[in-house]
Amino acid sequence: MHSRTGGDDVKQPRTERGRRTQRKLLDAAADEFGEKGFHEASISSITRAAGTALGSFYTYFDSKDAIFRALVRDMSHRVGRHAAEAIGQEKGALAIERLALRSFLEFAHEHKEIYRIIDEAEFVDPASYRRHYETIASRIEGRLRAGSESGELRGDVGELHAWAIMGMNVFLGLRYAVWGQDADPDALSAEAERLIAHGLAARD
Repeated sequence: MHSRTGGDDVKQPRTERGRRTQRKLLDAAADEFGEKGFHEASISSITRAAGTALGSFYTYFDSKDAIFRALVRDMSHRVGRHAAEAIGQEKGALAIERLALRSFLEFAHEHKEIYRIIDEAEFVDPASYRRHYETIASRIEGRLRAGSESGELRGDVGELHAWAIMGMNVFLGLRYAVWGQDADPDALSAEAERLIAHGLAARD
């Protein structure tokens, strides 16, 4: 059995077996879209890589567009879960941003296809593209405001600062997790933490 969710063309499985099958299809789609791009990717290739029947695909997704949209949402959620697990019980605002960046560098290193998929979403499904970044920025803004309320961060932190940090994280991931293979995520995230804390101005 399944129910529709996140739009009329994506169905949410209600059984564990169905969830495993949908997970296999999403993982295969990530590889397919990441390697070939949206327009060259095919449903038959996705199902073949997932080891599922073509009919199984249509049990959960109505089209290639539908699984692409579901994949963008899935990647956003996975990035968020990965960060939450890395942050754990940490309460320090600056330490939280360091751990969140480190987790993203690790995620991007393991899932380099995220950059191509999200970039293509700008043209394939602009609403998903915008939602992806707005969701991440909202998470960061919430963390920053909590840091402001605790007194660790200045009182006027908000949306602008969240988008600036997100932009930094995205491009650090591209440069060091995707293009560079010898970067130390601990050192990178520590330096980014210093940048957030102290900026670039010379100090006496």
